[in-house]
Amino acid sequence: MAAGEDLLWDADDKGMRMVPRLRRIGVTAGFLGFFGLLLWTDSNAAWALYAGAFYLLGEIVHWGWDRRRLVEARIVPGEAGGPARLRLRRVGGQITEHDPHQAVRVLVIHDNVHDLAKLRLSLHGRQLLFGRPGRPPALTAWRHACPRADVGDRAARWGMPGIPD
Repeated sequence: MAAGEDLLWDADDKGMRMVPRLRRIGVTAGFLGFFGLLLWTDSNAAWALYAGAFYLLGEIVHWGWDRRRLVEARIVPGEAGGPARLRLRRVGGQITEHDPHQAVRVLVIHDNVHDLAKLRLSLHGRQLLFGRPGRPPALTAWRHACPRADVGDRAARWGMPGIPD
């Protein structure tokens, strides 16, 4: 970490998880091929093809959404002594820098079971950014780094497993 950088968010898992995802897609494609052959024999298994196709579509959509999730947020010094910048790194490796004053809302959602939290970051004029689960950050660092943002936290809205709400 360079001098003057403050870590605001650090996800536990920063990888793309491509091997398990490719394995699931490969198995599903194999079953689709098998059920496609069954359809050629005048079987009534069209539902299986539709279910597999919907699963593959869902997996592709989840991959596109997951690769945009935040895994790291830092405050870095500006170039040539300029104002500090908010540097966001996503799962896919994309790094963007923003003015910290553009942060509108920072919400940390604490897990009810594990000592983890999820980040919801809203920037002015942009969509809501989601962070992968990580250790709960100190809210004072966010309040200091993004003075105009509404910084808060809350517990998750679901109960512990096995205990009815």
